[in-house]
Amino acid sequence: MVTYIALGFLALVVIVILAKNIRIVQQARAMVIERLGAYSTTWSVGLHFKIPFIERVAKVVSLKEQILDNPPRPVITKDNVTMQIDTVVYFEVTDPKLYTYGVENPLMALESLTATTLRNIIGEMELDQTLTSRDTINTKLRVILDEATDPWGMKVNRVELKNIEPPREIQEAMEKQMRAEREKRQTILRAEGERQNAILVAQGEKEAAILRADAEKQAAVLRAEGEAKAILAVQTATAEGIRMINESAPCEAVIQIRALEAFAQAANGRATKIIIPSEIQGIAGLAAGIKGILGEESKPAPKQ
Repeated sequence: MVTYIALGFLALVVIVILAKNIRIVQQARAMVIERLGAYSTTWSVGLHFKIPFIERVAKVVSLKEQILDNPPRPVITKDNVTMQIDTVVYFEVTDPKLYTYGVENPLMALESLTATTLRNIIGEMELDQTLTSRDTINTKLRVILDEATDPWGMKVNRVELKNIEPPREIQEAMEKQMRAEREKRQTILRAEGERQNAILVAQGEKEAAILRADAEKQAAVLRAEGEAKAILAVQTATAEGIRMINESAPCEAVIQIRALEAFAQAANGRATKIIIPSEIQGIAGLAAGIKGILGEESKPAPKQ
């Protein structure tokens, strides 16, 4: 009976030991296995069995892309300006064996390497160049870190400068410069607007003057055309009258009487002296004589 109990207990112990030495490696992970203290193999995704008391799992490594957020660190530019810069490093493990045995603390090593490399890069640049060359700094930093971490089984995919904080007095000077630049642009825009407005007003006045001149020109042309038509009508009427007189064949006496009427109409009460040709004077005397004769004939005869 005791023997069965012992065998059962022994079987239970064996089952527990076997169960504890069965390992399942998940996706995007790897296990570094040591055998008797030395590196043996690297387990990838799947079911694995570890030899009890001989093999052990030295390290479980994540193969996902990881993020190392470095805190702000002081750096000095070429023109002796101290700034606070924090970085973000994106990396992944490519060789679990080198990641396990290449360096004591990979994350701390990468953080320290990032800080020292960043100081070296910034130390060769001036403040203005540092503020405007983020892409250049990121590229240089990534290349250097990727090459330096290759013996550690790591690959640096991307490095970003998260924040750059210059000293407070530098920030105030930059803010003043930006404010002055905005005011300058505002002044230029206002002057440009005023210039455009003046140009539009001048163009409007020019067009109005042109339109007024055209209107006056057209009015003058219409007046001239009207006067020409009036003169033409008068001349036409005069010519028609002369033609009718010619057709009626008037005697010389009638012509001279019409001339006398024309002189009287020309005087019109405004002339103080009129010189009458001798021929018309004779006609005038003749007309007066005829008037006298007609007047005597019209008087009644005296009583006997």
